[in-house]
Amino acid sequence: MRVLRFKNVFLGVLIVVLMQSLALGQASATFDKQKLDTYLEKLAEKNKMMGSLTIDSAGSTAYHKAVGFRDVENNLRADADTKYRIGSITKTYTATMIMQLVDKDKLSLSTPLADFYPQIPQSESITIEHLLRHQSGLYNFTNAPNYLDWMTEARSKEELLQIFYEDEPQFDPGAQISYSNTNYVLLQFILEDITGESYAEQLKKRIVEPLNLQHTHYGDNIEPAKNEALSYQFLDEQWNLASETHLSIPGGAGAIVSTNAEMITFIRALFEGKLVSQNSLDKMTSTEQGFGIGLIKVPFHDKYAFGHNGGIDGFQSHLSYFPQEDVSIALTTNGLQYSLNDILIGALSIYFGLDFEIPSLDEKTITLNTDQMKKYVGTYTTEQLPMEIEVFIDGKTLKAQATGQQSFPLTANSKTKFRFDPAGVVMEFDSLQNGEYQHFTLNQGGGSFPFTRKAPKEQ
Repeated sequence: MRVLRFKNVFLGVLIVVLMQSLALGQASATFDKQKLDTYLEKLAEKNKMMGSLTIDSAGSTAYHKAVGFRDVENNLRADADTKYRIGSITKTYTATMIMQLVDKDKLSLSTPLADFYPQIPQSESITIEHLLRHQSGLYNFTNAPNYLDWMTEARSKEELLQIFYEDEPQFDPGAQISYSNTNYVLLQFILEDITGESYAEQLKKRIVEPLNLQHTHYGDNIEPAKNEALSYQFLDEQWNLASETHLSIPGGAGAIVSTNAEMITFIRALFEGKLVSQNSLDKMTSTEQGFGIGLIKVPFHDKYAFGHNGGIDGFQSHLSYFPQEDVSIALTTNGLQYSLNDILIGALSIYFGLDFEIPSLDEKTITLNTDQMKKYVGTYTTEQLPMEIEVFIDGKTLKAQATGQQSFPLTANSKTKFRFDPAGVVMEFDSLQNGEYQHFTLNQGGGSFPFTRKAPKEQ
């Protein structure tokens, strides 16, 4: 089985789940569980998803189902206790522990980063709150072009700090919001500096033991025999083992392993006031552009949940809590070639008794040869987004890569329409001139963005 090395949206970019506008119904104990079973089973049957979905109502499990395998090669199926790497959902745990320090007056949100790491550019102007809210201006180190070259190798605190010292700031602290894993790795280091203990020990003392969690911990090498899931990417009509990021790198930004049930226990405890003060929780849920402190605001028609998405290697996950409805949802996947957002929309629509038609998942695909794929190859730009997208051929696969992001394979539905379902991306090409396509429209998350082929540089 091939091992594929790719950088997921996990640590690199936060996917904010913007759910479609629907008339919100009332959930009940009699919602159509069979329909939700059918939906997940169909996703698994069509190789669109492997993972687990759990919905909790008022502290009781209203629904749980696991589909697919934690270890494909050895035919080991996932179950309710299978542990997954939860990627950036880790940030909610890190923010909670930082706010616990604030509650005990061991740290202030206004404390400058220079009190800990004065070598970091602009550290005198960067506060703890700037780090928590992604307002520091610090470059997201996982976006570096060479990140893929070393992400599977252990890195020490000193090695990571040296990277942070050398990276140029992106903007003045507080001037804007830009998601950066650097912020939360630094928060991990600050937590360790103040307490004199490792992040793993602090996680255990501050969250795991108080909540009696049995399957939540700072991750290590994945061991399927211990009911830990490996992660996969679907290529060439099969699930291929994905790379395994060394968790010394993401740390407080993405190193936690857990189960759906225990993630729900955690987020319910957070909102029940068992982990931080009400004042701290209010700060965490106070959002700007959807970002709070370790939480994002997740809209579902006129209701809101608070939570976070995560992704690392082939893992993608989601955890959120609807305070008014007292409903939590956790979705963990270790193999996905479908939109995580669409799965959540379907699950919540079924749970809340809304109209939802299970998709056929049988959209026609075609295979292009190398000569055909060459027509799309090039670099494309748009005035609407601060990035370029390069389309290129990798072996027998047409791929695309946006500036500072992972490359992803494109599935051809026709000679002009391509998809990447895990991120809900659709690219539609037009204007074939001199054997090359000149334009495509990128459709994602309800947005539509026109891209134009960039003229080659003059020799």
